[in-house]
Amino acid sequence: MSHFEYRAGKLYCEGTAVESVAAQFGTPAYVYSRAAILENFDRLQRGLAKVSPLICYSVKANSNLRILNLLREAGAGFDIVSGGELERVRRVGADAGRVVYSGVGKTQQEIDAGLGAGILMFNVESSGELDLIEARARHLGKRANISLRINPDVEAHTHPYISTGEVIHKFGVPKAEAMDLYRRAAASPHLRVRGVACHIGSQILEVEPFLEALDELSHVEEALRASGIPVEFLDLGGGLGIRYADEEPLDVARLMAELTRRLEGKPYRLILEPGRALVAEAGILLARVLYVKRSEPKNFIVVDAGMNDLMRPVLYGSYHVILPVERREARKLRADVVGPLCETGDFLAQDREMADVVPGDLIAIMTVGAYGFVLTSNYNSRPRPAEVMVSGERAELIRPRERMEDLMAGEAAE
Repeated sequence: MSHFEYRAGKLYCEGTAVESVAAQFGTPAYVYSRAAILENFDRLQRGLAKVSPLICYSVKANSNLRILNLLREAGAGFDIVSGGELERVRRVGADAGRVVYSGVGKTQQEIDAGLGAGILMFNVESSGELDLIEARARHLGKRANISLRINPDVEAHTHPYISTGEVIHKFGVPKAEAMDLYRRAAASPHLRVRGVACHIGSQILEVEPFLEALDELSHVEEALRASGIPVEFLDLGGGLGIRYADEEPLDVARLMAELTRRLEGKPYRLILEPGRALVAEAGILLARVLYVKRSEPKNFIVVDAGMNDLMRPVLYGSYHVILPVERREARKLRADVVGPLCETGDFLAQDREMADVVPGDLIAIMTVGAYGFVLTSNYNSRPRPAEVMVSGERAELIRPRERMEDLMAGEAAE
């Protein structure tokens, strides 16, 4: 169910009127529903209960500490892609034995930090990375847990910028090279082979690409077992798609059922790395209308949130529903919704028919809980927005709005 709905013409998040959040914390502000995040996580846990999955939340989707702690308490592990994300999950008390470390460009310092923390495994993405992990493990007197991220050459049918599982992409190890790398790893006293991994892309709306990828992982696992190299985990990555506009969302129930059917009784455990599927629909960006520019060829609604606050529309051409916080008469306006930055690309929606608004009105840009705040910037020396968590009738500030002095911290004028 949606935790954002109208009551007596006013938009609510759970039991809290959204306009009261703006009055208390200002705009722009990201507002998250605690219940929505927990329900999304529970849906995956229940759907895969028969195979006892390890669900590792993809930290890159939304890395606010309160959200990380909420998911840790619910039983999630974590998928990380940087030393900073490792520090974040450690800050909330995550069990390092439930953390997988992905990413094509791990540095020596990041590898050392992962080894020191005792993470579940590095998802290795190249021969050179495997060499470096082995060298650092030897130097530190550790044994590194590893999995190879296989590039299964599966087409994900998603935006090209977020498709990652074909041979033309930078991610992962080609299938043809995988067995040699696994044999090298298995022969090293400083490496321990734990799994086989892949990640074919994001915002995938069809079940079949996931099943194709699982089949590819299973073939690699069978070959490894036949070579005397058993693995404990099959990491299918994330990428579970959601509805942003009128697209048909991923049939999560069918996917969970198909995965369960294929995995029951197998001698390994499934790892799933959802990010967007847990937090995207749980968040909105609250903004206030500054001006409405009306003209015959084009109308513009200028708001106080810009591309520095929400990068997805200009980066991916992504669509986000925009709702008035207070519904009045049904009059409509076709307009571009734009921000205050000095860039033509500073838009949140283009040629959109939406509720007519006037300066001072509040709007809610929907489905921004994933890849929203994490992609914010200080371009045009703009402070980043506040983040607020709603639980029932309570709204709590979980990250304050940046101040002007925050923008210049660490700089020197002379």
